[in-house]
Amino acid sequence: MTVTPGVLGDVLERIRVADARLVCVDGPAGSGKTTLAAQLGDALEAAVIHMDDLYEGWAAGPDGGAANLRRWVLDPLAAGERVRYRRYDWVAGEWAEWHDVPPSPHLVVEGCGAGARQVDALGAFRIWVEADDAERLRRGLERDGEEAREHWLRWMADEAGHYARERTRERADLRLDGFGALTSAPSDSRPT
Repeated sequence: MTVTPGVLGDVLERIRVADARLVCVDGPAGSGKTTLAAQLGDALEAAVIHMDDLYEGWAAGPDGGAANLRRWVLDPLAAGERVRYRRYDWVAGEWAEWHDVPPSPHLVVEGCGAGARQVDALGAFRIWVEADDAERLRRGLERDGEEAREHWLRWMADEAGHYARERTRERADLRLDGFGALTSAPSDSRPT
């Protein structure tokens, strides 16, 4: 998924109007979040943190990644402290090196669980990206290989539960489809 310059400009304007330092790109796996986050990171000259680095493998699910996001990123950000996180090495199956996040006016976090309710207290701008299940699974298996099918199916069930509890889609400030088109801006005012 690549967002056209017109759509990207609209998204950037909404972030500017919201005066949000933290931009969270969330939505089901395989929907196109990483591509959008890269475009936003470039346009905002912002660091991009990938939730894939914060999950402790497939079994941790979005909830586990959201807990690490809070501990390593959100709490220090709220306290005005240095933000750093430890990257999970999916191949080795263990935690790897630490990454320092350079201070900047914006920080983009992308991945399943990035827009959990815990970001609301920081005035995050939440972007929801979605595609249908068949397309997401196709993209995931194209990236990870057919041997990852069972992991993907379990992950899709885990994330569905996470999103039902968090109501992430409903709380989003903006929604895009998995092909880069705006589908809705839930309201011009921020949800409470």
